[in-house]
Amino acid sequence: MEVSGRGIRRIKLPTWQVFLWWHHFFLLWSTIEAQTRYSIPEELKRGSVVGNLAKDLGLVVSELYLRKLRITSEAGKQYFNVDLGKGELVVTERIDREELCGQSPSCLLPLELVIDNPLQLHRVEIEIQDTNDHSPSFITKEKVVKIAELVNPGARFPLESAQDPDVGANSVRTYLISKNEHFKLTVKNHKDGRKIPELVLEKALDREKLPVHNLVLTAVDGGDPVRSGTSEITVIVLDNNDNAPQFEKQIYEANVSESATPGTEILQVKATDADEGLNGEVDYVFAEQTADLILSLFDINPSTGTIVVKNQLDHETTSLHRFDVTAKDKGNPEMDGHCSVEIKIVDINDNLPEIIVTSLTSPVPEDSTVGTVIAIISANDQDSGDNGKVTLTVSPKSPFKLNPSASKHYSLVTNGPLDREKNSQYSVKISATDSGKPPLRSEKTIVVELLDVNDNPPVFSQLSYVVHVKENDPPGKILCSVSAADPDTGENAKISYSILDSKVQDVSVSSYVYMNSENGSIYSMHSFDYEKLKVFQIQVQAKDQGSPSLNGAVAEQLTLNPKVLGPGSPVIPTSI
Repeated sequence: MEVSGRGIRRIKLPTWQVFLWWHHFFLLWSTIEAQTRYSIPEELKRGSVVGNLAKDLGLVVSELYLRKLRITSEAGKQYFNVDLGKGELVVTERIDREELCGQSPSCLLPLELVIDNPLQLHRVEIEIQDTNDHSPSFITKEKVVKIAELVNPGARFPLESAQDPDVGANSVRTYLISKNEHFKLTVKNHKDGRKIPELVLEKALDREKLPVHNLVLTAVDGGDPVRSGTSEITVIVLDNNDNAPQFEKQIYEANVSESATPGTEILQVKATDADEGLNGEVDYVFAEQTADLILSLFDINPSTGTIVVKNQLDHETTSLHRFDVTAKDKGNPEMDGHCSVEIKIVDINDNLPEIIVTSLTSPVPEDSTVGTVIAIISANDQDSGDNGKVTLTVSPKSPFKLNPSASKHYSLVTNGPLDREKNSQYSVKISATDSGKPPLRSEKTIVVELLDVNDNPPVFSQLSYVVHVKENDPPGKILCSVSAADPDTGENAKISYSILDSKVQDVSVSSYVYMNSENGSIYSMHSFDYEKLKVFQIQVQAKDQGSPSLNGAVAEQLTLNPKVLGPGSPVIPTSI
């Protein structure tokens, strides 16, 4: 998420201040992770204020822009921004709790707040509270229930449960049935929290008097204001075939691996019918309100009741599937029985761990102290249990190491001295390995560039120079050139040359020679007289432009020797 502020100018820090930050970087690193939680209702308007982050985290509002505050979200979509002028966390996108968390009773949206100079990581959790913005609804708007007229009062007939994406008190609370003289409604509380309405026969039916009963089933939630949804129930009174199929269990449970191939048998449901002939023969089908997802993943053998895998299963998408199965006999009229099925999808290690670089600081000064934080890294694995437990490692040969911190985060820190002149950048390979069997592994390379520090003085190409000069040469003639090299870069490697002040026969050396500061060439200021001056020495200095600057010095001896070099002979520079 890009954060921006109104009325704030970008400020470029002087080079000395940047170095000062880095010098104190490790000492200023006080909090790798802190955690703050806010609670807001879903569907807040854009621009609504969640809370004052600056105040709650102890941050200075005027420094937020300079410290490059930024927000990352694990939700994949950015719902919030920070007003850098006020330090407030505000809503930028519509938040639908059901879209984010489905039916989960708790809905937390984690955010990571990263701040530079010094580097800090704060974990912020936004609790999204449910509002009653959905009405209960039935997948089947019209349901037909067939009941034989010989069925005794007290018989129960399960009806379809209403769906409500809301949670807690805002979800389905109870059911009502329209007023009639033959039926009442009871609500069965399932162990997973679902409320299943059941139609209970109170008074015997008489097909000849009334063959069809039209009822209205109403689902009511517990919100304020209350919302409701309805489904029409048509009861058809049947003749004969007075025994409905009965399942051996009301609930069938099974586990199946997400790696199971199509055709794999999961479990078998079984129902019996006390009638004879066709009235006692049973076929098995999925219940009318079965979701399309279930129908796409599973199949049922109509004759045996064996439930098999139909398509690829995925634990990470849905770890538990619930649905109902109906057993229908072949009587005329037909009768049916019902049971529930719960299939748990067992996780396998089929997802590679993911390496997430939350914050990276590069380039890094080459004189950074051991323990300087370079990056904040986290790991994520969609698998569960040991399959989702991830360990991060870094190559032991690099001058970096990983320090684990809270909530699956690691800090990448320096673990040894850095030298830009040997390596201008490092490709740090981070490996993530989960604890599955067999384990899965992924890698990510982080490039860390080194910022040059003026830690190398200029070095002359020779330790000393000896120059022979012919007397009586005209002034301004080049005597020799010296050169020095500096392995640093930029201003740290830019060299200027100068002659250190000294005396020759009580006269400043600058009266005899001068030097080109850029190329190191030395020139005579006047003609030399061997009888007056045979030999003299000067000190030449090479100085870089770093801050602070470094320098190197060399002794240079100028020798006047007309016995070797007579009038008219050329100047022969000799280096030793």
